[in-house]
Order: sequence, then structure tokens, then C-alpha cells
Amino acid sequence: MKRIALLLTAIAITCASANAQSVLERLGQRAKNAAENNVGNKVEQGVNDLLNGKLGKNKDKKDQKQETVQPQSTANAEGTWTCPDPKCGHAGNTGNFCEKCGTKKPDGATSASAKQSAKINWNNYDFVSGDEIIFEDTMEGEKLGEFPSMWDLLEGEAQITEINGEKCICISQSGIITPLFADGKTYLTEECTVEYDIFIRQEEPWDAQFGGKEHGWAAWQTFTTQLPIGNKVSVDRSGFRMYHEIVNRKGDGATFNTHLNYDWKTVSDDSRSGQYPLKDLQTEAWHHVAISFNKRALKVYFDEQRVANIPNVAAPTFVWFGASNDDPYTYFIKNVRIAKGAVPLYDRLASDGKIVTYAITFDTGKATIKPESTGEINRIAKIMQDDPSIKFEVQGHCDNTGSDAVNDPLSQKRAEAIVVRLVELGISADRLTAVGKGSHEPIADNSTDEGRAKNRRVEFIKK
Repeated sequence: MKRIALLLTAIAITCASANAQSVLERLGQRAKNAAENNVGNKVEQGVNDLLNGKLGKNKDKKDQKQETVQPQSTANAEGTWTCPDPKCGHAGNTGNFCEKCGTKKPDGATSASAKQSAKINWNNYDFVSGDEIIFEDTMEGEKLGEFPSMWDLLEGEAQITEINGEKCICISQSGIITPLFADGKTYLTEECTVEYDIFIRQEEPWDAQFGGKEHGWAAWQTFTTQLPIGNKVSVDRSGFRMYHEIVNRKGDGATFNTHLNYDWKTVSDDSRSGQYPLKDLQTEAWHHVAISFNKRALKVYFDEQRVANIPNVAAPTFVWFGASNDDPYTYFIKNVRIAKGAVPLYDRLASDGKIVTYAITFDTGKATIKPESTGEINRIAKIMQDDPSIKFEVQGHCDNTGSDAVNDPLSQKRAEAIVVRLVELGISADRLTAVGKGSHEPIADNSTDEGRAKNRRVEFIKK
């Protein structure tokens, strides 16, 4: 019988001693939805996207390393149905089994809980990455089944795998990983951001375990991201933590409404908590997580929503990711990026005559702007709206990975895509010029991962 996984995605920023509880109390307070921010507000840091796929099952250890996750589509039906059992007749069922007696849904009936998430609207997304990249893992050159080369292992297991042909990190067997820095020192500053994409699983139908008659929940499992305040990179489980429950019950076929839970330590070491509802969360898909920390204020974003806005949080010093589960095909992350510092865009323009940004990103090998770039593009538009005299040359820059025959036209298309987006926001096209620079103007050493990350950038040069 196939096992059901209960996916709990946790994001924790650790702010107290290493002697704190390893498992914090479940949170009870629900956070209110954040109000829309004006796009001209000061740049704020953030920390912490899902493809369809059917994931591999448990295998012998020697077979796990070469496992590749294969695609599987999700349901997208709507509506409720009435139980066909005359002794029951319960109406308003939303899953694959009657919520009263457990009778299987008749053929042709649809399930409201199987609908996918509503179309994302990123227009009010105000997160912007930090100026200086500390760590970025694009999975370049990684081999399937091997431990990710840019990481260190603190506990358990982790390996490179694939979902729909795209490389990612699978964390399993209660694994804990942390970015690998040669000096071993802590690295986060009082203004920093962390981002990553996480894959939300859709598990096997409940009837595969209990024949459709069992009513209840699977056992808890958690995925944790923590940013401790300790002066040494190690396992520390106190401070800010965030996780969400994702449960399949009675063979629902997709995740229903769930909650994002979080708790944290204040500057004065008080313990506090909150909660945010995530409705109609799409499964078998990548979701983007981002958190910004600015001196003591912390904001959390899940896809297009701002899910936490906390004014008093103890400052973190480093990052680790952990998963408390035995199934090697439950937790997957990719596109991890950690950055520090944030100077308001207008101040950058006034002092340097240009804006260099890493917050506008694209799909790999394409000129498709990622949704999480919206906050930075909105801020550029606001600057140009406030000062109609400003004109920009929009430059796209690449690192030296790949040939000029690929990089030069790609960087041009990316610059053009940004111009199109700004014109859609009301900026006159005659105020913008798109120029692709390829890899010809590096600002850092292309022989290192950190240098290549800094060279992948967009510049707005004042004309």
C-alpha cells in the first residue's frame, strides 16, 4: 500500500539559544492579509515556485540516488456531489469519497476540492531582492543522485534529482542542509533576503491506504527553513519558524484550503506566533517563497501573497533547510538565493546615474520574466512616472556560461521584455532603449559561483 505524506512546509528564522525546543508549539493566531503597498515604498528585503509530476516511490538505498521524478497532471474539476448510497444521501461532498459514510464518488461526478489555484495576480507584489548576492544555486553542472556541491550536510540525507527534467534538491531522511562557505562564518546582515522555490506534493489517494473508509489525517511531517542568530553555523532550532500543512484526505486529488503557520522570537526574546490561510493551493507545482528582513522588521511572501508582516524580530545570522520525514520523495527546493543590503532605487540612481538590479529574473534560457520580478519593475515604473524627464537604456547582462551566439541575443530579448513590461505600465516607449550586453561587461570574476551570480544582472542607465 502506498503511503500518504503530510507535507508541512516550514520557514524558520532562528533567534534564540540552541537549547530551545526542537519542535515549537503549533500556532493558533491567524495573521491578517497585508494591505496593498504603494510601489514607491522603500526597497525591502525578503527570503524565501510548481511543475506537474508523479514522484518516485521508496526504493533500496542503492536505487534512490538515480531516481528521476516523472510528470503527472493534476485534476481541475469543480462542483459538489451527493452520496449515491440510499442509506446516506449526504449532499455537498467535495472529495472523492462521501464525507459522511466514505462511499466512493460515482463516475461523472466532479469535486470542488480538485480545482487548481486561482490565476495569480502579481501586480501588488512588493518584494525585492537585496543588492548584493551572498549565495545563489542554479544547479549548473550538478549530477543526478549526488549531494549538491554548493551545500553542506548537517544531518540526514539530500541529493540532486529532477522534476520534469529540471534539477532540484531533494531533502529526505530528516536531512538538514546549509550553504557551504569556506570560512564557516555567519553571513547574514541586518538587511537581507532569502528566496527559494518549493514543490508541493500531491500524494496518493486516501483509498490506496484505507479503501476509502478511513476518516482522518496522515501523520505530520515538516519542511523547515531556519535563519539562526548563533555565531557558528550549526543546527539551531529556536526563533522564527514558518510551515504550512498540506493534507490529502479521503482521496481529494488536490490540496484544499490550508494554513501557513509561523512563530518567532522578538528582540527582547518573547515568543509570538501567527497564521495565514492559503486557499485552493495548487499541488504538483512549484511555489515561490520569499522573506525580507530589515533591521528588525520581517515580511514573508508565498507566491503573490504577502502572508506575514512582523515589526519586531531578532536578527538572524545564517540559513539552513531541513525535512523531518523518511520518504525520499517528499520535499524539493530549487533557485535558492540569499542577498544582503538594499539601497532605495532613487538613491542608487542619484549617486551612480544608474540602477543595477538582481531582482528582475527570467526563466532559464528564456526571456520570460518571472512573476516575482514584478515588485522591482513596479518601482522602476514609479520612478519614471514621478520624474517624466528620466530616460533609461535597459541593459541585459549574462555570465560567461554558454557561447556569445546564445548569450548575446538572449540578453537583448530579455532587455526588450523589460521594456515591453514598462510600456504596459504606462511608460512611453520613446523613454526606453533595450540593449543586450551578453557576457561582455562582467563586474565580477566569472570563475566563481558568486561572481557569475553578480554578472547576471539588469542595469538601467540614465540617458
